Amino acid sequence: MKLRHSVAAIALIAACGIARADDKPTVDLTKTTVPDVDKLPDDEHGALVRYGRDLVVRTDAFIGPEVANPAMRFTGTNMTCQNCHLGAGTAPYAAPLTGVSAVYPQFMPRFDAIYSVSDRVNACMQRSMAGTALPLESREMKAFVAYIDFLSEGIPKGADRIGSMLKAFKEPARPVDLAHGETVFKETCAVCHGEDGLGKRRGSVGDARGYEFPPLWGPDASSEGASSFRLLTVMQFVSSNMPLGVTWQKPQLTVDEAYDVAAFLVSHPKQPRKGPQLNDFPHPLDKPVDFPFGPYADHFTEAQHKYGPYGPIREEVAALKAAAAAAKAGVGTAPAAK
Repeated sequence: MKLRHSVAAIALIAACGIARADDKPTVDLTKTTVPDVDKLPDDEHGALVRYGRDLVVRTDAFIGPEVANPAMRFTGTNMTCQNCHLGAGTAPYAAPLTGVSAVYPQFMPRFDAIYSVSDRVNACMQRSMAGTALPLESREMKAFVAYIDFLSEGIPKGADRIGSMLKAFKEPARPVDLAHGETVFKETCAVCHGEDGLGKRRGSVGDARGYEFPPLWGPDASSEGASSFRLLTVMQFVSSNMPLGVTWQKPQLTVDEAYDVAAFLVSHPKQPRKGPQLNDFPHPLDKPVDFPFGPYADHFTEAQHKYGPYGPIREEVAALKAAAAAAKAGVGTAPAAK
């Protein structure tokens, strides 16, 4: 471990739960102190890490579709990584980047492949950012990876991270109420994201200054191939983080409000899926219950996968997985004696 990061690393290690050698270590991201990028030395590594932080916070200004150099227009939207990974990727239960390097490479059913950190960055570039992959040897890719590595220092390899991803909870056992979702949107979301949901720009179209508050749908929002087009993902994100300033400890919306407003948000079109997005989850049994694009292993429609209720889908999928596991276990065995 590099000496210059030892204090931050010790703080992260102190947050790890005590575990036996054969157990996975646990790190509680809700109790860790995030290292300060600006305290890094003013050297090549420090500059690269800080550039990675800046790319997360102001993606639009460096590699967005309106930057002056056409060769640097890698994203297909003026959104930023920080729009989903809040707090420059450090906020717990807001898809934090903290500790990501500790859990990659990993097999991802979504892509039916083992992905590295750089692979995962490009998956976001091509889906959430509706753009194109960064060259692996580009300074931008190296900066993203350096920043994620920096946020992951001191977190043991393979650790379970409390506060990673989004805070999961059970959705209502009913179909969505889009009219109620629209009411919640108008009362809670429109003040920042606009009555039309198209966001509030810092400047004007073409100036590469991006948004003060990002669009929730429309041609400059994320792709329909992004996780933000899945109802349960949006519900969890909204519940723990919205409106801006809310934290997972003190959510403002009820579960029913978060469920219905999430449905209202995904009911609007975004940039359509294209390219590699069309191949996500090639094995139907791997698809999340709220993945809104077939084909499915179960008999439920795309509409129910998009809007629920999800209980019946979970039950059927669980039965299908159990049957598949039993069939696999029985391959090559002799028939039972009569």
